[in-house]
Amino acid sequence: MRRPGTLALTGLLLLTLTPPASPATAAALAPTLSSRTAAVLTAKTINYYPSNAGWTYMWTNFDPVRINTDLARAATLGATDVRAIIFPQAFGYPTPTTAYAQKLSQFIGIADTHGLSVKLTLFDWWSGYSDVAGSITWAQAIVGPYANDPRVIAVEVKNEFQPGDAAAVTWVRQVIPAIRAIAPAMPLTLSVDGATGAAGMASIRSQLATTPLDYYDFHFYGASERSLAEIRRAQAAVAPDPVVIGETGISTHTGNDGEQAAYLARVFRAAGEAGVGSVAPWTLNDFAAGAIPPNSAVSTMPAQYKFGLYRTDTTAKRGASVVGTAWTTGTTSNSVLNLGFEAPLADSPWRNYQAVAGTAAITSESSRTGTASARFHGTTRNGSNLPSLLTSPITPVQGGRQWHAEAYARGVAATGITEIALSWFDINGTWISQNTSNRLPVGNTGWTRLSVDAVAPATAASVQLHLKCGDNTGTVYYDDVAIS
Repeated sequence: MRRPGTLALTGLLLLTLTPPASPATAAALAPTLSSRTAAVLTAKTINYYPSNAGWTYMWTNFDPVRINTDLARAATLGATDVRAIIFPQAFGYPTPTTAYAQKLSQFIGIADTHGLSVKLTLFDWWSGYSDVAGSITWAQAIVGPYANDPRVIAVEVKNEFQPGDAAAVTWVRQVIPAIRAIAPAMPLTLSVDGATGAAGMASIRSQLATTPLDYYDFHFYGASERSLAEIRRAQAAVAPDPVVIGETGISTHTGNDGEQAAYLARVFRAAGEAGVGSVAPWTLNDFAAGAIPPNSAVSTMPAQYKFGLYRTDTTAKRGASVVGTAWTTGTTSNSVLNLGFEAPLADSPWRNYQAVAGTAAITSESSRTGTASARFHGTTRNGSNLPSLLTSPITPVQGGRQWHAEAYARGVAATGITEIALSWFDINGTWISQNTSNRLPVGNTGWTRLSVDAVAPATAASVQLHLKCGDNTGTVYYDDVAIS
């Protein structure tokens, strides 16, 4: 696999068409359905639009120089594949225009320069299901030139397909065989949105029994602490067919960099546990104001502008490091959880719970190790609930497994209750039970270890670690947390 290189600017600007492999080359390199499917199931795929040109704007405002720079960054991060989403209304329908066919060919050529294969997603922003003939003409024109091109490894027939739409089901039952007719070695799939989930995947599989897909594309935007249970539910819905995670992530608009990094780390860790070898973050870049076409509802949603691994000025968020490490080493680290509180709370996955009764702040007043700790002062309670600082581990929860958590606490004229707890939840996010630690003595204390050992309940799908401090008129510091 070629690694990122520098594409001469003059050559790039002169490049208007990178044709598919010549017949002789295609014959020598022609992929098989099996080889392409194997590539799909291990692809390190990045979802991509330029930060200044999302959705249809990527094609109507096509900028090969910016695309080249972005894909070089993606390859450096560890990506081996990029998803290209194609719109009939932009490309020309039912016959794609030559100009837009050339843009797609050029995009595939740029990706190849950086060692990236391409997945094509067809028929986004599309609901013209009554025009089967036109749809087939368009799909065959887009896919046909790449039927035996090893640079293209899969085709997603429709983005976030709705299996409850009878017209869509009738349409796709005819479009799938038509694409197979001109590209029999091309793996075909459909994706489902986060709300449709596993149930939607099961419905698709059932309704397409006579025109089956080669794999299923799961878009996961659920609670990351329950991602293993959700992934396994999706796998069970379409077994024995394989599953990839074609989109996943959270926005840093309402959250922060630390929460995004922890989210991605949990999903990558859970996917590895479930045997899913391809996880595709949404998306490479944040979007600038005006980058999303105004005819889309997405353009009115502030969160949609902040899902990127990189900001619009190309600086990396913490999630970029998580993804790069997962792609290049196959591992994720607990360090993303900020267990020593060395990162500011604004950049941390820790969250205050029952904030009306008190909140924690990061301080340099006292620390057991490092330079910082979490401090509670002057807390009360909310009914039976104590205020706490909480997070969830990177390691996924499985019923019957042993868990250990600990933290060090120090009190200054402390009163009330200071303890840590493991709170267990099922796959639907319903609370099951909790296990609590020994308590910090009241008054003035040195750094004291609080620990809890527990077996996850049989139905547990996630756990929260709470650092609690309630009814405290004094001050308590927490540091050096561990959970495993």
